[in-house]
Amino acid sequence: MAKQSRDWTEILIRRGVIGPDQLQEAQRMGGSSAEEALAKLGYADADDIMKAKAEQYNYKYVDLREVTIPENVIAQLPESLARENSVMPLALEGGVMHVIVHDPLDFETIDKLRFVLNKEIEVALAPKQAIVEAINKYYGGSSGETESVDSMLQEFSDTAIDFSDDGPGGGSKGSGANTLEEGDAPVIRLVHLIIQEAVTSRASDIHIEPFADRVRIRYRIDGVLMERDSAPRRLLGSIVSRIKIMGSIDIAEKRRPQDGRVKINVAGKDIDLRVSILPTSHGQSVVMRILDRDNIKVGLRDLGFSDDDWKRFSVLIKRPNGILLVTGPTGSGKTTTLYAALNELNRPDTKIITAEDPVEYYLPGVNQCEVKAKIGMTFARIIRAMLRQNPNILLVGEIRDEETANTAIQASLTGHLVFSTLHTNDAPSAVTRLVDIGVQPFLVASSVMAIMAQRLVRKTCPKCRARYEPPAHVLIGLGLKPELAKKANFMRGKGCQNCGKKGYRGRMGIYELMSMTNAIREMTFKGEPTQNLRKVARKEGMRTLFEDGMIKALKGLTTIDEVVRITKQDQVADAPPPPPAAAAAQPAKA
Repeated sequence: MAKQSRDWTEILIRRGVIGPDQLQEAQRMGGSSAEEALAKLGYADADDIMKAKAEQYNYKYVDLREVTIPENVIAQLPESLARENSVMPLALEGGVMHVIVHDPLDFETIDKLRFVLNKEIEVALAPKQAIVEAINKYYGGSSGETESVDSMLQEFSDTAIDFSDDGPGGGSKGSGANTLEEGDAPVIRLVHLIIQEAVTSRASDIHIEPFADRVRIRYRIDGVLMERDSAPRRLLGSIVSRIKIMGSIDIAEKRRPQDGRVKINVAGKDIDLRVSILPTSHGQSVVMRILDRDNIKVGLRDLGFSDDDWKRFSVLIKRPNGILLVTGPTGSGKTTTLYAALNELNRPDTKIITAEDPVEYYLPGVNQCEVKAKIGMTFARIIRAMLRQNPNILLVGEIRDEETANTAIQASLTGHLVFSTLHTNDAPSAVTRLVDIGVQPFLVASSVMAIMAQRLVRKTCPKCRARYEPPAHVLIGLGLKPELAKKANFMRGKGCQNCGKKGYRGRMGIYELMSMTNAIREMTFKGEPTQNLRKVARKEGMRTLFEDGMIKALKGLTTIDEVVRITKQDQVADAPPPPPAAAAAQPAKA
């Protein structure tokens, strides 16, 4: 038996994951264990808690997303035993079987494994949800369900049967319509399996697009669209109708764009889907945005900030008043960054209100309002109403017009901290954008405390990446000095099962953080052009998106190709060699 150290809650406090006040708040929640309450409140996720328990009981913690388990090891443990007890084989060394469990005190299951396998058992820990996902991944499908999207699409393609008679709601069972049950109609099973496969593949969107002879299905994984096998054209009506029923959308309307929201349980995890339906020349096109609540539990340190940017950003979000703007195109991680900042500031003594269009993720302890233009609930109107609620911090989903901008600025000038987003390509152009919208330059200069532009780049796969030397002409074209390149740690993924043969797994942010210094405030007040603002900001320490990306490429965290693809080299022309040699030469972190 493992030797027990201090309680896991004390370990979480010592590591700074939670504070004593948050633990007391969780313990006061009736009907829930401290573990469930901390997760429900969003103070600690399953990985944090399991790591602390692993330290308490002196067991090894295993991140199942980062390991590959050999087939001969999987074959040692029957699937029925793995599913029944939520255990996963990890490795076989001599006569010792290493297994992963979620309850360190479940000695009954450990004894059962020892008896059935006739081997000595060594225990490691992982969250139950991660174990269930690994069982589905390695043993295939869910319990009793070995069907896949490939097999179903092949079945539809090989037969001429028209499944449209399964109807819009065929096989749905009232409140259980968003779960897969035995006997459900084929199209219902297909839609559920598509969603399940997308979630398992870490996709952020599912695209179902009609064409003259087929229905194209694509998943957006790490920001890049990956095409699946196409479905027969005759299935379009049934697939769209099924999705509409799941999202409580009018199935009779086919001429106008429609929106809806779906709550579905996939492999024991509750997933929200934001559905958008658009009529096209070949039928209705569907995009489902996958909203996984685990994505917003990320801390500021995990977003990809360099040390100096993280320190500056951490100081900025703790200012008592002013506006902090995050800029970038759709899908650049702006919402995740702002939610991470709110999670950092979300304490019992702070009142936070948000105005969003729409509310994508629900944050515990935060008052969230949704924009509804049809009834006059605009950003500006919500902000004015917010101020009467006496908040400390406001989050305005997006500044789109003069009224919203001026209202947000007035809020910051009356002693509130305001977070918001803008759609601009870089940080300095956000100043010009606000003036173009109609905000007076002196108001921009006096209220905005910093502007941060960001993008997302794919990270090199930790399992298959290896060092490589880029061609000399590439380095010269990027303006990298030879002595700097020699000290760099360029890495590139070869492609493996862990990354789907792509060489990349996961994404991280690259940032351009411009603080409003006295010089930049004065230039803003005078209405200086963006180019002049950028030159002064860079003299005062601002790194461009391209430079920040290149620092990460030099460390091996991403690749040169990825940085150039994302930044489009729109800032390469005037970019001097970005990083100091010491920073560039640091080894890559997994």
